[in-house]
Amino acid sequence: MSGMTIKDIARRCKVGVSTVSRAMNNHPDINPETKEMILREIKKANYVPNNSAQNLKRADAKAIAVLVKGIDNTFFSELVSVLEKCAHEKKYTCILQRVDEMEDELDVALQLVREKKLRGIIFLGGSFSHPKEKLAELSVPYVLSTIYVDAEKQGNCASVAVDDEKESCKMTEYLLDLGHRDIAILTARREDESIGKLRLLGYQQALSRHGIPFDESLVCYMDEKTDRYSFRSGYRLTRQLLERGRKFTALYATSDTLAIGACKALTEAGIRVPEDCSVAGFDGMDIGEYYNPGITTIRQPVEKIAEASARLLFDMIKKKNKPGHEIFEGELLVRSSTGEKR
Repeated sequence: MSGMTIKDIARRCKVGVSTVSRAMNNHPDINPETKEMILREIKKANYVPNNSAQNLKRADAKAIAVLVKGIDNTFFSELVSVLEKCAHEKKYTCILQRVDEMEDELDVALQLVREKKLRGIIFLGGSFSHPKEKLAELSVPYVLSTIYVDAEKQGNCASVAVDDEKESCKMTEYLLDLGHRDIAILTARREDESIGKLRLLGYQQALSRHGIPFDESLVCYMDEKTDRYSFRSGYRLTRQLLERGRKFTALYATSDTLAIGACKALTEAGIRVPEDCSVAGFDGMDIGEYYNPGITTIRQPVEKIAEASARLLFDMIKKKNKPGHEIFEGELLVRSSTGEKR
């Protein structure tokens, strides 16, 4: 209905204009049922907010969005700050949008493109497996950052990441070289198809190379509803692991936040780190260096990943280049949380 206005939508839903605006902008301060009703009415009316002076201004606006899935992981805050700096240098507005773990990031992106007149999008974190038909609906260039994709399967999009499987294998090999054979791992939920799965595969690959059978009792998977890459999850998962009674001399947590939470749980249980149990993480967050003991980790080159993500996106916006794929090398940082098996 071409004559539809936001006031008409508000009247139909028996709510205020500001409530409709919050629903359209995915604002957290709105009742979920009200939001669902409004969005259903918008879809039914085929309403597109393009008939106000504000939207005319937006048509010429230079804006990109950064969609962050798993924003509880403080590793992303470093990436976001570099991306914002890159955008401002290009005279672009950078819109930061949190995406809940259970939300579909592509649905959020499509809504943002309609509402904000975006020029491009950077997706941070999460898994990115969507039907090609749905991806075709995304009319602006986009980059998958910190999301490893098969270039042949996802040739129509740009990506920047480390090779999570290779780097995870590197970390596990390091623990094996220290003499550890019973190595526990804290990882993503079983159904994960993104970095969690790749890091678990790297762990399995290293064990296989050393002729060590993969033991499910040493694997602690995140719970889909309660766990994130957070200190709290690392603490909870490690306590769960200890309750099994399965002995291990090293624990590999697939993020530094998980590793720090794990150290607290081990210490509370009277297990010394690294004397009784080595603990290793992944990501290279600054806090890992200043935690006691310092966390051995794989450092991702945050600044390079962020700068490459921004460069690829702006090149596509300017139609300079086709989508590209860049893989960066991680760096093994050995600190005091790991040691030889005693």
